[in-house]
Amino acid sequence: MLIEQKEVLKLLRKYNLVYPKTLIFSESKLESIKLKFPVALKVDSSQIIHKSDFGVVHIGIKDLFELNRHLKTLSTLMKMHNITKYSFIVQEMVKGQELIIGMNRDEVFDTVIVFGLGGVFTEIIKDVSMRVAPLTKKDCYDMIDEIKGKKIFEGYRNIKPIKKERLVEVLMNLSKLAMNEKHIKEIDFNPVMFNEKHITVVDARMIK
Repeated sequence: MLIEQKEVLKLLRKYNLVYPKTLIFSESKLESIKLKFPVALKVDSSQIIHKSDFGVVHIGIKDLFELNRHLKTLSTLMKMHNITKYSFIVQEMVKGQELIIGMNRDEVFDTVIVFGLGGVFTEIIKDVSMRVAPLTKKDCYDMIDEIKGKKIFEGYRNIKPIKKERLVEVLMNLSKLAMNEKHIKEIDFNPVMFNEKHITVVDARMIK
C-alpha cells in the first residue's frame, strides 16, 4: 500500500533527509500561496503509484493563475478516472543534477539500498550500484565510486563539484530509515537533486 505524502514527509524529517518547501491540500483552487514560484504540482493518491506515468506531475508553473489552471485540469482528470480520494502537492522547484536512491526488501538479500545517477543515466545506461543494509560509511563510498559517471560529482562544465561526504550522509540516513521502519517494503527517491549547496529529495514514494 502506498504511504500518504504527509507521512512520507514526516519520515524524511525524522531521518534528516531534505525535501523542498511543500504544501499539501485538497482544494481545487487557491487564493494565495506562500511558496516561491516556479513550483511543481502533483497529485497524491493511493490509486496512483507512478505519478509521471499517470500524467499528474506538472512542473515549471510560473504564477498563481497558471497553478489554478493546472489544478482544474488535474481535478478533471481525477473525475475521469473515478479517483475520489486524493490531495494536491505543490513544491518549490529545485535546480541541480538528478540522482536516484531507493530501497527494496529482497527475498534473498533482505534490505537492499540502490544508488545511481538519475534521468537518462538510469533509463539508458543503468548506472546504479547496490549494497545490503545496514550500510557502513565504506559501503557508501564504494557505492559512489562504482558509478560510471562518478566524475560528475567532481564538477563538469557548468556543474559544480559536490563533496562525497554529503552523499554518504544521505545514504546512511536512508539506511537508518530502512532498518528502523520495517513496515516499509519499498522506497523510491526519484529524482534526488544535487547541487553545490544541497541534496534534496524532490519526489519520494514509499510502499508498506
